[in-house]
Amino acid sequence: MKRREFITLLGGAAAAWPLAARTQQTAIPVVGLLSGRSPKDSAANIAAFRGGLAEIGYIEGRNVEVQYRWAEGKYDRQPALLTELVRQKPAVLVVFNQASAVAAKQLTTTVPIVFGMSGDPVKLGLVASFDRPGGNITGVSFLNTLLVAKQFEVLHELVPAPAVTAILVNPSYTNASEVRAEAQRAAVTLGRHLLIAEATTENEIDAAFAMLTQQRIGGLLVGADPFFDSRREQVIQLAARHVLPAVYSSREFPPDGGLMSYGSSITEAYHLGGIYAGRILKGEKPADLPVQQSVKVELIINLKTAKALRIDVPTSLLLRADEVIE
Repeated sequence: MKRREFITLLGGAAAAWPLAARTQQTAIPVVGLLSGRSPKDSAANIAAFRGGLAEIGYIEGRNVEVQYRWAEGKYDRQPALLTELVRQKPAVLVVFNQASAVAAKQLTTTVPIVFGMSGDPVKLGLVASFDRPGGNITGVSFLNTLLVAKQFEVLHELVPAPAVTAILVNPSYTNASEVRAEAQRAAVTLGRHLLIAEATTENEIDAAFAMLTQQRIGGLLVGADPFFDSRREQVIQLAARHVLPAVYSSREFPPDGGLMSYGSSITEAYHLGGIYAGRILKGEKPADLPVQQSVKVELIINLKTAKALRIDVPTSLLLRADEVIE
C-alpha cells in the first residue's frame, strides 16, 4: 500500500469513528405510553408525567423519547395499540387504565411496565403484593372506584331533596360491575332509589339522558371512565339541557361547565408514573418498586353552573372545595 493511500485510509477511519461514536451517544431510550383518553383531554396529565420524568433527570426530546398512543375511550383499540408500542422495543411501557394494564401484562413478560389505574392490582393478579410486586410490572393505584359512595354523599349534600338519583356507567369499562355495586350500596345507605343508565356510544349517551329525564331523577353521578372523559363536552351539554345536577369523577369537567367533580387526582397518578418510569430507566426493576397508592382527592365546584341550575351550594361544601370556579 502506498503511503498516500495509507494516510487517506487513516483519515477516513478517524472521520468515521467520531460519527459512529456520536450516533451511539445520541441513541436515547424509548418510553411507550398508552392512555385510554385522547390527547385533547390529557394535556395536564402528560405535563405531570413529563414532570415526573424530569425529577429523575429525563427530559423528553433530549435524553428520552416518548411514543404516545391514545385509545380515546375505545377499549377494543387497546390491544392493537399495545402491540404497536411493544414492537417499538421500549425501555419502559406505561399504561393508564385497568384494562390496558391487564392486557400489557399478558402481552409481555420482559418489557418493564408501569401502570396507573383504579382498582386493586393484587386482586387482578397484576402484582404479588403492593410492597413486593414481583415480575415486570408495578405502578400507581388510585381510588376512584372506592369513591362512589362519597361522590353520592356530596351529590346529596348539594341536592338533598330528591329521592331518585342515577349513575351513568359504561358496561365496557373494566370496573363497571364494581361501580354499580358501590352505587347500589351507597343508595341503600342514603335511603335513595337508584337508576342505572348505560352507554357505550355517543348515541347511547344521548338516549341515556333522555331516559333519565323522563324518570325525573334529581341528581346524576357520571362514572369514572376515559370514555366519558373523552366525550366531556357532550355530557356537560346534555346535563345543562336537561337541567340535571351532575357530579363527575374527573376534575376536567367543572372548568368546562360541569357542576361539580369529586375524585382522585389523575394528574398526581401521571406524575408518580413518570417518576417510576424514570427510575426504571435508571436501572431499577419493577419487581423492587412498591405499588404506590395515590390518595389525593379533589373537590371542584363551578358556582356559575350551580346558579344556572338554581342550586345554592352549601357553605360546608365550599369550605371543603379544592377549587371554586366563579
